[in-house]
Amino acid sequence: MPKWLAIVTAPFVAFAIWRVGIATLRSLGGRPPGSLDEEKPPAEPEDVEDLAVYLVCGECGTEFRVSKLGELQIPRHCGEKMLVVQRPASA
Repeated sequence: MPKWLAIVTAPFVAFAIWRVGIATLRSLGGRPPGSLDEEKPPAEPEDVEDLAVYLVCGECGTEFRVSKLGELQIPRHCGEKMLVVQRPASA
């Protein structure tokens, strides 16, 4: 390889290595404080005791009664997602 070619290409190779290093460090750093897409505060749990909402496992029939509802994250039971069932409230 001619010496002049190495001298000409060295700054470009160094710049490419520098850019990859900076991009890697930025990806490991996470989101900077004060970024535009800030997370919303969690909503207050809503009381659903009167609505008679249940989470039912379709495999074994296990039921969980829901009394307060925040952000809905349906749990798994027997490896399958549970079904959300609303039954008429008993008087």
